[in-house]
Parts: sequence; structure tokens; C-alpha cells
Amino acid sequence: MQLELTNLIYQFVVLSLVILFFISFVRFIYTLLTTQKKSVEHGANIEKKLDRIIELLEKNRTHQ
Repeated sequence: MQLELTNLIYQFVVLSLVILFFISFVRFIYTLLTTQKKSVEHGANIEKKLDRIIELLEKNRTHQ
């Protein structure tokens, strides 16, 4: 009886650890993809701002 209870507890712990591993892995991948998406959006935003600055500088140069 004691051996069966120990075996049941062991299986529960191992199964819990496997489930926790997969949940952590999925969250890690999700965070990685979210961070990458934000980085790309940030780069595009900076590029738009630089284009606007260049446009204003060229406009200022033609007026002088």
C-alpha cells in the first residue's frame, strides 16, 4: 500500500513538471515573438521619423 502511494505521488510530480515545462516553453515562445514584433514596429516608427526629418531638411535647404 505504501509503495503504491509513493508511486502515485511520484507520477503526479513528474506529470506536473512535464506540464509546467510545456507551459513555460509556450510562454517563452510567445514572449519572444511579441518582443520581436514590437522591435520591428519600433524600427518602422524610427524610419518614418527619419524620413520626415530628411524631408524637412530638404525643404529648408530649397527655401534658402
